[in-house]
Amino acid sequence: MPIVIPPDTVLRVPPGETPDYNSRNPLMKLLGVAETHHLAAERHFYLTDHLQALVPFSHLDLAGPQGADAAILDPTRQDNKTDFQKQNVRDFLVTDTYLLRGWVTVRAWKDLEAVEPVPDRIVPFLKLSYRAGPDSKLADAMGGLPGTSIRLFLKVNGRDAGGLITVPYNEATDRYEIELWGDHGHDLQAVFSAGGDAIGLSSLDRGELITRPDLILGQRSDFDREGKDDVDVRTVSPDCLMHPLLPARIEVAWADESGHSWDSNGGSNYHYEFNMMLRGWNSHLKAGISANPHGGVGVLHYRNLMSNYFGFSDSGELGRIVEPWQFDSMGRKPDGERHESFLAIDYIDLHILKNNCGIGLHRHRDNQEIFFLLQGQAVMVTGDWYKFPDRERCFELRTLRAGHFVLLKPGGLHGMMNATDSDIHLLMFGGYD
Repeated sequence: MPIVIPPDTVLRVPPGETPDYNSRNPLMKLLGVAETHHLAAERHFYLTDHLQALVPFSHLDLAGPQGADAAILDPTRQDNKTDFQKQNVRDFLVTDTYLLRGWVTVRAWKDLEAVEPVPDRIVPFLKLSYRAGPDSKLADAMGGLPGTSIRLFLKVNGRDAGGLITVPYNEATDRYEIELWGDHGHDLQAVFSAGGDAIGLSSLDRGELITRPDLILGQRSDFDREGKDDVDVRTVSPDCLMHPLLPARIEVAWADESGHSWDSNGGSNYHYEFNMMLRGWNSHLKAGISANPHGGVGVLHYRNLMSNYFGFSDSGELGRIVEPWQFDSMGRKPDGERHESFLAIDYIDLHILKNNCGIGLHRHRDNQEIFFLLQGQAVMVTGDWYKFPDRERCFELRTLRAGHFVLLKPGGLHGMMNATDSDIHLLMFGGYD
């Protein structure tokens, strides 16, 4: 199915002028939105470096080209490859929903042996949050304010919740929020009572925190390196909500307490994906060992990260569909849709991002690019610039650690922020837009 260029706003920037990126910067705005995310239990139950957020948006403002091309506001005709201003996001509008996923460990920092001598499981969780107040689509459909709770239709990787889920109002955030945990193997009431977690107990009491092992599948130990030589990781626990390679697909619709009024995307429901293409030491296609590598000596330990070779020849991960209005790897725009099975390289750069330095939110119309973090820790942002037929447009935010990289596809939005006190070292390579 074809992609759709959305009716976003492309702002004309007069020749000789540069947008003011220091005020109301959209990267900082997005990070501010992410910082408002609320967890249903004390923070030490979560692997916070592995939290992953989806912030759906309905509209973008983009900077227009500079110089003599300033009047070309149609993105499909912005063909100046060296004009990066035309890529830059200037603002965005969020929708009523946001989503959060990650790993949770019930044992946390507490000694739970006295409560329940059950082996610890690190399992996934999924949080969904919906805007309260009169400006939401559900309030508009109702012609008034929702009550103390709303209802949620939910599918996770194709699994139906088996009925509408009640989502309570959270006074602290002014949102309706629900957090679903996988099979942690413990009595949460006993765990939170023993640990003095008033936040978790309150969330349990009002139904904001529930356990749904029928929907939230998998555990972190599924992906332990031991015993998995030459195993295609895509076949391991494929329905795990936190699978390191496979996208997590979430289908959502919201209703009032009676189930009569709906915010259901016109009846087709909302389809979200956690799909950032992140690879590294613990996110790989296959791992193994090789003796005398290429006729050398000793034993090499390897991890296939992305590949067009052997069993991965049909993965398509390094390839792209080239739309008729996009440049191909040779800088041409021939008629008809084409496919390139490879990643074309026009540049290789090293960057150092100082404290509070961020690469702004921007789009690439044509090219693929890799952000490889060599040192430090950063917040990585990706998303869809144009509308794919199988998912809503969202910003996806994750923590990127040293030894990991993200592959950015054509039509993608991306940015990066160094919010730490140390420099981060970044290797970037790909093809220019």
